[in-house]
Amino acid sequence: MIWWLAFRAILHREALRFLGQRGRLVAALVRPLVWLLVFAAGFRAALGLSIIPPYQTYITYEIYITPGLCGMICLFNGMQSSLSLVYDREMGSMRLLLTAPLPRWWLLLAKVTAGAMISLLQCAAFLAIAAAFGIRMPWPGYIAAIPAILLAGLMLGALGLMLSSFIRQLENFAGVMNFVIFPMFFLSSALYPLWKMKEASPLLAQICAVNPFTHAVELIRFALYLQPNAAAAGWVLLALMVFGTAALWGYDPARGMQARKGS
Repeated sequence: MIWWLAFRAILHREALRFLGQRGRLVAALVRPLVWLLVFAAGFRAALGLSIIPPYQTYITYEIYITPGLCGMICLFNGMQSSLSLVYDREMGSMRLLLTAPLPRWWLLLAKVTAGAMISLLQCAAFLAIAAAFGIRMPWPGYIAAIPAILLAGLMLGALGLMLSSFIRQLENFAGVMNFVIFPMFFLSSALYPLWKMKEASPLLAQICAVNPFTHAVELIRFALYLQPNAAAAGWVLLALMVFGTAALWGYDPARGMQARKGS
């Protein structure tokens, strides 16, 4: 019961913080909508698409990039949630949270889960706006995409948590965010299929293939069309465990004490 109360309290705190920052939701939606409604018009003529799974017929470019833009929302929200962790640590509230008589992994899991649920709400709002513009997926796919979006949000939130554990100053985190976000996003299948990237550069195509964000996007893409993608789910789960383990090690108080003694 104590574990559940702490978990619910962290979720409630993150929800209040998100609702109190209305500009955060607007910013989270403007970025993918600009890509969907503006950039897609130009890329549509430049990029040709073939019939590849999970699609059974030719599709418009706007439909292709919609799952990738959902992944973009999860990526930026995961990084922004981690930015709040750095801020909380500087203000002292994060230190108070981690001194609670509960396992550290449970507290960090609650923080990451709260961020993933916020990502899900943002993706739902984005998909609703896209549907209003005529960019629609199979209706059952919206329900099937919920666990895929949550899993992608957990993985990207764990990545941000890992980064926040090694960054000590708030000013440095913004630069690291850009260094991580843009390569992960552009070196993925979010904006163009991997076969198209392979035509331009086989090396870049291999980098895209091992990028965890690529598999998060493909997991969402296949879920929207009610098709399982065990390989993508396995890669996302593996990345989640690696990032989560590194974050736990980074937030280990014994490691922090050793670092302070060494300095």
